Amino acid sequence: MALVASTLVTPLAFAQPNPSLLSNKKAFIADLLRQMTLEEKVGQLRLISIGPEMPAAELAREVAAGKVGGTFNSVNRKEQRPLQEAAVKQSRMRIPIFFAYDVVHGHRTSFPIGLGLASSWDMEAVRKVARVAAVEASADGIDITWSPTVDIARDPRWGRTSEGFGEDPYLVSQLARSMVQGFQNGSPAKADSIMSSVKHFALYGAVEGGRDYNVVDMSPMRMYNDYLPPYKAAIDAGAGAVMIALNTVNGVPAAANKWLLQDLLRKQWGFNGLTASDHGAIIELTRHGVASNEEEAAKLAIEAGVDMSMADQVYGKVLPQLVRSGKVKQSDVDNAVREVLGAKYDMGLFHDPFLRIGKAEDDPADPKADSRLHRPQAREMARRSLVLLENKSRTLPLKKSATVALVGPLADAQVDMMGVWSGQAVTAQTVTLRTGMANALQGQGGKLLYARGANVTNDPALVEYLNFLNWDAPEVTQDRRSPQAMIDEAVATAKQADVVVAAVGEARGMSHESSSRTRLDLPESQQALLKALKATGKPLVLVLLNGRPLTLNWERENADAILETWFAGTEGGNAIADVLYGDANPSGKLPISLPRSVGQVPTYYNHPRLGRPFTPGKPGNYTSQYFDEPQGALYPFGYGLSYTDFALGDLTLSSPSMQRGGKVEASVTVTNTGDRAGETVVQLYIQDLAASVVRPVKELKDFQKVMLQPGEKKTVRFDVTEDKLKFYNAKLEYAAEAGKFNVQVGLDSQAVKEASFELR
Repeated sequence: MALVASTLVTPLAFAQPNPSLLSNKKAFIADLLRQMTLEEKVGQLRLISIGPEMPAAELAREVAAGKVGGTFNSVNRKEQRPLQEAAVKQSRMRIPIFFAYDVVHGHRTSFPIGLGLASSWDMEAVRKVARVAAVEASADGIDITWSPTVDIARDPRWGRTSEGFGEDPYLVSQLARSMVQGFQNGSPAKADSIMSSVKHFALYGAVEGGRDYNVVDMSPMRMYNDYLPPYKAAIDAGAGAVMIALNTVNGVPAAANKWLLQDLLRKQWGFNGLTASDHGAIIELTRHGVASNEEEAAKLAIEAGVDMSMADQVYGKVLPQLVRSGKVKQSDVDNAVREVLGAKYDMGLFHDPFLRIGKAEDDPADPKADSRLHRPQAREMARRSLVLLENKSRTLPLKKSATVALVGPLADAQVDMMGVWSGQAVTAQTVTLRTGMANALQGQGGKLLYARGANVTNDPALVEYLNFLNWDAPEVTQDRRSPQAMIDEAVATAKQADVVVAAVGEARGMSHESSSRTRLDLPESQQALLKALKATGKPLVLVLLNGRPLTLNWERENADAILETWFAGTEGGNAIADVLYGDANPSGKLPISLPRSVGQVPTYYNHPRLGRPFTPGKPGNYTSQYFDEPQGALYPFGYGLSYTDFALGDLTLSSPSMQRGGKVEASVTVTNTGDRAGETVVQLYIQDLAASVVRPVKELKDFQKVMLQPGEKKTVRFDVTEDKLKFYNAKLEYAAEAGKFNVQVGLDSQAVKEASFELR
């Protein structure tokens, strides 16, 4: 007994990765697994937040004890270096940890939010954004990002609409691919690359009522055709990880969903990377009501295929005993650990644990220095993200000799210009619209007058909520003057000007996680301001800052020009001024439809066909309609104006029929009929006229962004292949069915040229 007791208390000998096996990933990881204790294996499954949840000293002890697999929210190499040293010098297995962060639309440099990036319809530009973000993040010691967000969003009440790329499966899939390629740059093992973890898997954007964290109940066919493609595109592009969503999927929470994480993700799609729960998702299984305690929650998650527990509260606490008691299989834990170690191998951390942390002597003197930013790239991307919605009587561009009254609560708001999930962007380094317009006018003779005019909202409960939600600093600062006094000042300022520019919309926290809205109009404080400005009789230009589609009926009728800027990032003010003054020609197109009212939601363009569709110009009862307002989106998917004009010629097809495995070429001539150079997006849509199941009225299948000089023509050609006609039928078979198809080409989803062919 004494010998046994002595053996039990003797510390295990230090082990370490076998360098002779390092060139063989599978053998290397198998050797590590063979040497690890159960507690060390469970430790690799714990993803711990750096901050209040675990003080730095305690975290270092946990890492040294082999009880942590990775951390998130540290972006400081000086903080990360001691933790990595604890992992590779003090822990028994010498296994490095990884450092994660949400690099969503930039890191030190804030680029436009997801909807803004999507509005560019420029995949190479978006790839470059992700590349810059990866360079900046890797220089801060980040190994993996929880990005891109590719959830299809068709209900703009959902606050996280701002993070993603809109409503269309094809467009979002292309953007997902570009982001992954930019982050990983061929390999996440490169020093200036970071691993991409696509999120939120799955269907998170379809939460019921647009209310965050809500349930999702969806037919498999809609799931496969509409909501799953972007995740699959990111994985096919090489994304090394997947973040699991917080919502349920047809009655089963994603973090406990074997079908989702095993049958679909790993078996059907062949994914062999890392899965991580969203923040606290495993303990939340008890609140969903599918687990009665922590033990059941951990068992459900590990058996479903959740490799890492983010903000772990249960894996470290209960998994070892569950395995020892036989309630959880050792093989389930081993499978999860294998994926964690495999991700670290793919990140290059076994070859060099300090690959992105570097040496202390190379640490930047000031991590927040302006010199670390990529301002030219941010300005160019922001320009490309702006969507011109209205421009009556060519109100824009503004003359630099004019006197402009800049009014509105968002005209000089640095924090709002950045948007949510803005990484490590520094508020003070962000260019507001007021600063950008002043920069544009230097030496030009024009004047810029300014008045705030209104608060974003006068609702104290909303202000309190927004400031609580963004706990790191107050988000909303209220002017203490009366609303009328602010409006009076704005009106007086407007009367001195040739034109009024009103910067209105949302505070950034209004389009954020857990910021779902029941209304989509401008807050009353801003509506009152706009009506007062309109009454002055001055030309009225609206600059919108917002993270979701807004309802703009009054604004459309009364404004002379409307520029949708979303939240444009670090250089947003300069970029918006470039467009307002004509130094750049807007080319953005909407990646999401703008509804007429919240009562029309959802208003996505590619809705299923109906037996009693509403037909414009043919009013009558017994069709699918709302009788109290016009039908359809206020501004449709794919819409966006330019300072020049474009015309499309007739659409021609190379053949009236397509054989299996063949293709039909669609061609159309686009002409710049205006007086200045500009870009537009030529969009290809397909309509399946008769199929075994109800199909959408149309679907985006391709697009090209075209730059044309005044008077220049270009013939744009698209290959319509059999693959572009395929869909998942009622049996979830992916195939194209014989029959007639309409091909539509346009500069938005509604105004199109059409021709037909038959698939034989």
